[in-house]
Amino acid sequence: MTRPGFHLAIPVDNLERVRAFYSGVLGLDEGRSTDVWVDWNFYGHQLVTHVVPGSERVDAGRNAVDGHEVPVPHFGLLLSVEDFHDLAGRIRGGGIRFVIEPYLRFAGEPGEQWTMFVRDPAGNALEFKAFRDESQVFAK
Repeated sequence: MTRPGFHLAIPVDNLERVRAFYSGVLGLDEGRSTDVWVDWNFYGHQLVTHVVPGSERVDAGRNAVDGHEVPVPHFGLLLSVEDFHDLAGRIRGGGIRFVIEPYLRFAGEPGEQWTMFVRDPAGNALEFKAFRDESQVFAK
């Protein structure tokens, strides 16, 4: 049986800048690649960056959530609390500006979680979350 997971392909405009971000800052392992795409091990999931000239993203919009302007569209991952804080440190250490700084949402409530947003060099918005109790991911 195949392990559950996702495969996501996103547009980028420059593989060298993307490599510096996904490998150098986020610490992801590079898989197969050509001169126009790279597979990344995105915490056990497959993320593929495809070169599409002139593909730098612009916001389709933003939604107000907890007093923050959340970029739409975005994608991301659920991490352990430890991995979340390690990644936040890597992002800070890499000089990457947060779209939304790491913060704790729903403290003491169902679904308590850490969350943060960044953009890759092509402008793709990424969200990373960490739930105190992973069984609460879909709690109401």
